Amino acid sequence: MNHSETKRFQKWFIFFIILSILIWIGAISLGSSSLSIDRLISTLMGRGTFKEEFILFSVRLPRMLVLCLAGAALATAGAILQTISKNDLADPGIIGINAGAGLGITIFYLIDESDIQHYAYVLPVVGFISALLTAVCVYIFSYSKHSGIQPVKLVLVGVGFASALSGLMMILISSSERQEVEFVAQWLAGSIWGADWPFIVALLPWLVIGLVIVFIKHKTLDIISMGEDRARGLGVLISRERLLLMLVAVALAAAAVSVTGGISFVGLMAPHIARQIIGPVHKWYLPIAILVGSSLLVLADTIGRIIVDFSTIPAGIIVALIGSPYFIYLLIKSH
Repeated sequence: MNHSETKRFQKWFIFFIILSILIWIGAISLGSSSLSIDRLISTLMGRGTFKEEFILFSVRLPRMLVLCLAGAALATAGAILQTISKNDLADPGIIGINAGAGLGITIFYLIDESDIQHYAYVLPVVGFISALLTAVCVYIFSYSKHSGIQPVKLVLVGVGFASALSGLMMILISSSERQEVEFVAQWLAGSIWGADWPFIVALLPWLVIGLVIVFIKHKTLDIISMGEDRARGLGVLISRERLLLMLVAVALAAAAVSVTGGISFVGLMAPHIARQIIGPVHKWYLPIAILVGSSLLVLADTIGRIIVDFSTIPAGIIVALIGSPYFIYLLIKSH
């Protein structure tokens, strides 16, 4: 990257950092009980009232941090999947990974009647195992012996699996108690239910480890994006690297949706927006995609909290309203 491209990256990175901070401040300040900027600063410095401290440290701040971490994880997972599958339409939600994680969590929830928040550290593991099984199935059904992964078929198979698994989740809860039905319905809608400090601690290691691996492998991702023949010519073991990167993508997506619910399209839009701005080099566009994904999810949740009085529209629905037209646009463009 030459000097002018470096300056361009720095300019956009600073822009999205400032934009993210403004969105984060709005997310913390706005709601049924608003916190002005001066009261927010006073509360952060320990000079707020009991009510202000409760709203900030027990409700708004952990929710915002969960959204940031989940948005970053989904954006990174989407970027990986789009590269290794050679499909610009790939997204953890669209190709069924999220639904796979959701099915595992649903089964776990129905088996154990305890408060699921007691299992904050177990849920990402449960989600990962079930999401991995789904990803393997989608991969097998999308794979052609002669041409490898078929991009369009990957989306079609993934959408089919996502629909089937979501339907299976509804069948499982059809004879369940009302509380269990409400939980799964909230999960399917993308309601941010794991907005508490234990879930932040549970999600953070998955994100950190995943990002470390991805940034170590950023050159490998660049080479894979050039095509399999060129990658093999440069000595890259395609099958091994693709398997490792898919495991990372599944782990990131499963960890995110285990606390946020069924969120789609973040992993589709964030990498696309970043590539349009800064180009296809992973080392540079991934940080932008992470900021876009985090900000998008925080913004969607904030809109859902303030658009209707005395109620909340799940963030997953807001993201879907934004992402569905974008997905259709990309689908038309790809043809």
